[in-house]
Amino acid sequence: MKIGILSGGGDAPGLNAVIRAATRTAALKYGWEVVGIVDGFEGLLTPTRTRELTSWNTRGILFLGGTILGTTNRGNPFAVKDIIDGKEVVRDQSATVVENIRSLGIEVLMVIGGDGSLKIGHGLHKLGVPVVGVPKTIDNDLMATHVTFGFQTAVDTATEALDKLHTTAESHQRVIVLEVMGRYAGWIALEAGIAGGADVIIIPEIPFSMEKVAEKLVARKKGGNKSSIVIVAEGAKPLGGEMAVREQAADGYVLRFGGMGERVGEAIMKHTGFDVRVTVLGHLQRGGSPCPYDRLLATRYGSTAVEFIAQNKLGTMVSFQPPTLQPVPLESAIGELKLVDPQGDLVKMAEGIGISFGR
Repeated sequence: MKIGILSGGGDAPGLNAVIRAATRTAALKYGWEVVGIVDGFEGLLTPTRTRELTSWNTRGILFLGGTILGTTNRGNPFAVKDIIDGKEVVRDQSATVVENIRSLGIEVLMVIGGDGSLKIGHGLHKLGVPVVGVPKTIDNDLMATHVTFGFQTAVDTATEALDKLHTTAESHQRVIVLEVMGRYAGWIALEAGIAGGADVIIIPEIPFSMEKVAEKLVARKKGGNKSSIVIVAEGAKPLGGEMAVREQAADGYVLRFGGMGERVGEAIMKHTGFDVRVTVLGHLQRGGSPCPYDRLLATRYGSTAVEFIAQNKLGTMVSFQPPTLQPVPLESAIGELKLVDPQGDLVKMAEGIGISFGR
């Protein structure tokens, strides 16, 4: 057996742990050959870019952030963009990718990715390429699994940032706004906000009223609090307003969020007159060593994906359904995003301890 491994989309802490576990399980337990695809699906276009993976050359990567294979948000073989005669042309090169996979002798392709990458993997599976998916996103927005690796590390990073911001906010008697990632989902902001003692949490699932946010901050000031902390998910939007988008595809898909933290900070100053500072955490949430929880979860994902290959459970994604890992069909894994329930227990609990969501 020869299996190929690639990671697509944004990086996440724990990617190397998945690669290591999958390689070691395949090589040491089953004696299979493993090849890594360099730079995601782009590595399967012409020319192909691969590297041999062994239990030897994957030593020492368990605790490393990033990915030794590289990854990219581009390279969708079903929609390859080229510039011809000054015009952008979109071509379907999936047939070329399927042929390249076969030419490389890859019998099963392991796709480590989020919603977009798993959709591509599902498309290749329908074209006859046996695929097993591993869920990967710091946003934790995949419906078919309880949690994705990388998410807990991102929450830890955001929580640590809030811990530090509390002290400087208190020293200068300021309101500090922290913008975090998450795209259309507010999981990072919600969990880090609760764990980090934020006073206001603004998430995409609950359109916020700036007046309500201001009321909360003013009430805190009148109550004797010298400072306040507001955490904002990048995909949040005000009531009747729009998300802050830096780059968008022709079909409306948001390629890059950014700027909502600044908008919220400016609005707070306008409504309250308070001294406000804004911090954008950005790619710090993606980088660095995975926390122990993510190392363990990623290792379980990688090893179990190989076990599914051995059991011929193809066309599936490894799903964490505590306490076990189960196969779910790829099509169910990419059907819809897992979003925060505005009426859920976690939100209600946060409101019960005095946190405002601007509603």
